[in-house]
Amino acid sequence: MNRMFHNLGHRLADFLDRPLSHYESFDVVGEEMLATALKVGDVLLVEGNTRIGSVIRYVTQSNWSHSTLYIGDALATGNPHMLVEATITKGVIASPLSKYAQLNTRICRPVGMHNEDLGTLLRFVMDKIGYTYDLKNMFDLLRYYAPFPMPVRFRRRMLAFGSSDPTQAICSTMIAQAFQAVGYPILPRHVPGSSEEECLQFRHYSHFVPCDFDRSPYFEIIKPTLVQGFDYRQLHWEERPRSGTDSHMNSRPAPAASHPRHSDSQ
Repeated sequence: MNRMFHNLGHRLADFLDRPLSHYESFDVVGEEMLATALKVGDVLLVEGNTRIGSVIRYVTQSNWSHSTLYIGDALATGNPHMLVEATITKGVIASPLSKYAQLNTRICRPVGMHNEDLGTLLRFVMDKIGYTYDLKNMFDLLRYYAPFPMPVRFRRRMLAFGSSDPTQAICSTMIAQAFQAVGYPILPRHVPGSSEEECLQFRHYSHFVPCDFDRSPYFEIIKPTLVQGFDYRQLHWEERPRSGTDSHMNSRPAPAASHPRHSDSQ
């Protein structure tokens, strides 16, 4: 049974990992600009151009289907711009930033992280390299295609992705677990404390999806086009759009002059 499940999972993974033919990027910033904007410890979200990417975007109702952690040159591979990610076919691997330079991406940055915690974060994900992808995740995703509607408020409860096997990983849950290991919040629960102050409570890391880093109030969104300074007057447009505001306003009929009313006594 396990062998059949394993073979079926790999076949499904190969099918879902195929790129879509109609993918279109909205504004690719390029590898150089992306590398300049990134800092070690940043979460790089990717829209993704594969079938499974479209499924995850549909399930999570967001643009982001994949999450990676930027580690820079921490692995000493010779490439100064590396990511750690969990892929559906290869498991947890280190990938060059160039892999996603032509896709829609978003940088989510943890704020004020201490160097010691940053080192722990990097070691956590690098130690996962070589782990396999948790194929149970794909079958969990298919539950959303059940022939009955699922209220939005129950979706989060169904997102108990994965088999909890410590030698397997999923992209967003692996990164969420790494941040929780150093006590950095993503989307914590707010619960009453013993005093008047509220306490935070970690959600289980298996409940996180890529867009949660974008939604988190504890991650700063970095726009690569703005990092080096931005002046819209320096942009080169193929054709300046025509402004019909003045002509439109000039073509309007002048409002009728208002005349004071004459009272009946006059």
